[in-house]
Amino acid sequence: MQLNFAAREVTLKLVYYGPALSGKTTNMHALHRLMNEDCRGRLMTLDTRDDRTLFFDMLPIVVRLDPTEADAPPDSSSGMSVRVKVFTVPGQVVHAATRKLVLQGADGVAFIADSQTSETANNAASFLDLRANLKELGISTRAMPLVIQFNKRDLPNARSAAELDALAKRGREPVYAATALTGQGVLETFFGLLQLVWTKLEAEHQLARSIGIAPGAFVPTAARKLGIASDVRQLIAANIGGAGAGAR
Repeated sequence: MQLNFAAREVTLKLVYYGPALSGKTTNMHALHRLMNEDCRGRLMTLDTRDDRTLFFDMLPIVVRLDPTEADAPPDSSSGMSVRVKVFTVPGQVVHAATRKLVLQGADGVAFIADSQTSETANNAASFLDLRANLKELGISTRAMPLVIQFNKRDLPNARSAAELDALAKRGREPVYAATALTGQGVLETFFGLLQLVWTKLEAEHQLARSIGIAPGAFVPTAARKLGIASDVRQLIAANIGGAGAGAR
């Protein structure tokens, strides 16, 4: 997190991590498509010929908090902006150094797994890579806000719902089912992660008061500003298992 009072701006960094071709970039395209034009920046992508991310993708999202926000406390200094920078990492083994570089300074991570049973080993290897990189950066996976998305739920060789439920119950992270190509599960994953990140930052830095918004109000306010018509609390609660299941 970066807090710049002079610019009246808070910057958060979210990283989408996972094996090659699991759908990280597809999530980014869906997020870009589903959000208000006024709040989203230009989606920057750098792909190879086979649609694999070569370096990283980045999508800037800006939530401007008006001084007249109904949820702001009367003594607040509202009118600040929250800039959320969403990055992906390249999944290929040869780009290990790039993944670590992009992960540096992250406030939260969405691990994008491939639901196909044939990708089980690749998912596991990528998750171990994530843990190793966090450790090298001096961060434990328990300390990092983390959600898991099982993407490509529409494919015929995807894990069954029962298998996914059993996997989710083994861990503590909220797990979301998704078909990012159609947008299903994309907002759930994003807002689920944003809620975890905001909860952690609020506990550590009382961030809500610093930017002039009532505790617990940021994520619903952000969803409204971004043009999301669905109840964001229902989106967040649409996860499967995990100790962090449900809205916080």
